[in-house]
Amino acid sequence: MSRIKQRFEQLQAQHKTALIPFVTAGDPNPEVTVPLMHAMVDSGASMIELGVPFSDPMADGPVIQRANERALKQHISLRDVIGMVRRFREQDSATPVILMGYLNPIEALGYQRFAELAGEAGVDGVITVDIPPEEAEDYLTALRTHRIDAIFLLAPTSDEQRIKQICDAASGFVYYVSVKGTTGSASLAIGEVAGKLFHIRKATRLPIGVGFGIKDPESAQAVAQVADAVIVGSVLVNRIEALTEQPEAIAPELSNSISQMRTAMDLI
Repeated sequence: MSRIKQRFEQLQAQHKTALIPFVTAGDPNPEVTVPLMHAMVDSGASMIELGVPFSDPMADGPVIQRANERALKQHISLRDVIGMVRRFREQDSATPVILMGYLNPIEALGYQRFAELAGEAGVDGVITVDIPPEEAEDYLTALRTHRIDAIFLLAPTSDEQRIKQICDAASGFVYYVSVKGTTGSASLAIGEVAGKLFHIRKATRLPIGVGFGIKDPESAQAVAQVADAVIVGSVLVNRIEALTEQPEAIAPELSNSISQMRTAMDLI
């Protein structure tokens, strides 16, 4: 059983919703990332979504774009990110880690080589924003060979046919983008999210995570009432940006934010 599936089953037995924070690997410097991952887990993170720096992050808004730029200035590569996961696994063999990024660095490495390195390091899932399932057969085969889940995005504009196509290709969980636009671009409408999740659940038994637009304990709590996972990114990355010159303060600051969200989610 994959770590992702196991973690969702554990949380379901506890009547809890997964909390998945996102940070960009290497932001603001490489030494921060692995200790920060451990600190987030200690504060209540169920899984970690780790961004792979890329020069043209088309799905991301200005906050995460700047995080990518900061990491790239540190020359953080896909191999470096995989290395960070390997170091994280030296102390944590249980928490699922999901890489989020774009296809170009993976293609440059090669599907099979990427899947081999990621699997050996302890990567559990990959969100690759810019590869649709109908073009992903070879990629999905490589991931499955190394027991890595392929997590796909669904949007508010996805129709029933597209929902089924995405759900049939996905494993681990399905990521529902709760607002139109890029990360950090809008506030979510929980009623609309709940309605969309109702339709998605008709097409899959996989857990559904909701991201984009979750900015505080209140919105995390609202989403936790309708989703299987709450995914939080831009608000955390924004706090990292504010503390770029004080890297020692990043883990305590994010730990506090995650702890508050976890507490609010557990009240439902």
